[in-house]
Order: sequence, then structure tokens, then C-alpha cells
Amino acid sequence: MFLREGKGFVAYTPALDLSTSASTLAKAKNRFAEAVEIFIEECHRMGTLESVLEDLGWKKSKATWKPPVIVGQSSIPFKLPAFA
Repeated sequence: MFLREGKGFVAYTPALDLSTSASTLAKAKNRFAEAVEIFIEECHRMGTLESVLEDLGWKKSKATWKPPVIVGQSSIPFKLPAFA
């Protein structure tokens, strides 16, 4: 998922609870790809990849990991009071 925040862009995936940001959408995409690669490599190096993925809702089927399925995305309006 890519979001615009002010003049920048944020890349986020709930499947890994991972995000990054950049000044352009193209840079955000590149940084995000790098962040995912580093995340997976570090978890593997530390021996925690399986437990991290399981904690994030991933399921292992034979030799393949399957991410949690996103079933929808919607906006729910709410009022947020201004605190002084």
C-alpha cells in the first residue's frame, strides 16, 4: 500500500508490518523493496523468520509461506476531539 503524506510517500504492508517513506513514489517503491529484502534476510540470519511470520499471521504450506488474506479495506468516519 502506498500513501501520500504531505509532499512525500509512505509504503506499508500489513503482511509484514513494515513501512518506509521517500520524497517520490518511485523512491518509496525502491526503498520498500530494499526494506523487505533486509527484513527477511535479518530474520533468517537471526533464526527468527518462521516465528516472525507466524506471529504476523502467515501460514506454512509444505515449503511455501502464505501471507494473511486481506478481506477488505474501507474508511470508517469518526470524530476525533481536539484536545487542548
